[in-house]
Amino acid sequence: MMKKLIAGWMAALCLVSGAAANTGGEPWDKFPTDRLTEMSSLQNGAKLFVNYCLNCHGATFMRYNRLRDIGLSEEQIKGNLMFAAEKVGETMKVAIDPKQAKEWFGAAPPDLTVIARSRAGGQGTGADYLYTYLRSYYRDDTKATGWNNLAFPSVAMPNVLWELQGQQRAVFEEVDDPHEAGKKIHRFKAFELAAPGQLNQAEYNSSVADLVAFLQWMGEPAQGQRVRLGVWVLIFLAVFTLFAWRLNAAFWKDVK
Repeated sequence: MMKKLIAGWMAALCLVSGAAANTGGEPWDKFPTDRLTEMSSLQNGAKLFVNYCLNCHGATFMRYNRLRDIGLSEEQIKGNLMFAAEKVGETMKVAIDPKQAKEWFGAAPPDLTVIARSRAGGQGTGADYLYTYLRSYYRDDTKATGWNNLAFPSVAMPNVLWELQGQQRAVFEEVDDPHEAGKKIHRFKAFELAAPGQLNQAEYNSSVADLVAFLQWMGEPAQGQRVRLGVWVLIFLAVFTLFAWRLNAAFWKDVK
């Protein structure tokens, strides 16, 4: 068990290190944080995760029955989300054989349980990065997979959501290098749609936001409960401080 935990963490660390090394410097888009408190968004994100991510990436620190915390019953979990497990108390293991994955991809795809928490950087949160990354794929015939990514240049993983998003191409423009006179550089200008998908742009952005919300929740399922508890603790401390202040004034009023 300990070996599996260490392997999962090392794989996640490799993904983070690789992403950091290949970041192209484009600014990250802001993830809509309101999705974290919407049960319907988290449920849709869970559906997208098991259908598009769990084929290759596992979530070995998350159990299926924990999805009850986002409003799903055990019957709904068993009937709609459990494709690679038999019992609702099992962890969300990857469907693909790790040995085969290593043969096909060169390395086993990393565990995604805490990917949103691990990818925070100077440009924003891990959720901001994932929200940008999953919307920045574009067709690139020079790559082995036929795909590239603006947020993670030369990424090894193809766009698994292309049927939903469609296929887009990146348009670059040649501009003067601000750091070296007489040198030209290619700067990203815009994306253009090459082939439509099942969803339009607004619908796809909304679906990606739901998926990222689930990844963020999965990294810390008790986050919402912790925040709510923290609010009540602050209210209690404020009331207690008021009573303590008045009690102190009453106790010392006759003392000269």
